[in-house]
Amino acid sequence: MRAVSKQKSAISDMESMAKWMDSRFTIPGTNIRFGLDALVGLIPGVGDFGTLCISGYMISVLAKNGASRLVIARMTLNVVIDALLGSIPIIGDIFDVAFKANQRNVKLMREHYVEGRHQGGAWKVVLPALLVLFLVVGAMAWLSYRFFAWLFN
Repeated sequence: MRAVSKQKSAISDMESMAKWMDSRFTIPGTNIRFGLDALVGLIPGVGDFGTLCISGYMISVLAKNGASRLVIARMTLNVVIDALLGSIPIIGDIFDVAFKANQRNVKLMREHYVEGRHQGGAWKVVLPALLVLFLVVGAMAWLSYRFFAWLFN
């Protein structure tokens, strides 16, 4: 009984934090919502690192409350995507407004705790993510090589 109460409290706290991070404010005259993630992300380097830390904290709270490895892996993937693409100047801030990683994670958490979904291991998320990461790093290395070859010829 106590664990269920603790999970409900964690869900409530994380929903509130996700709202502040992703959709607390509205651009006047539009339906576009944004949060502190997009605002703080405007500060080069420090802002993106700070929002990454907050998202990481949210995942750690959920892990302590019994989230499955699959849910943790999917949440981590959301945060990594948000951190990588969100760190691109200007485009990343627009991406932060659209992607809303923290709200995606709260949805996953709610589905896990309330609906009993996303049970099991994380390999079906980790292996494709590692494959994509490998391909991206390989492509970046190849592009860097081509750029420097072009530059010095």
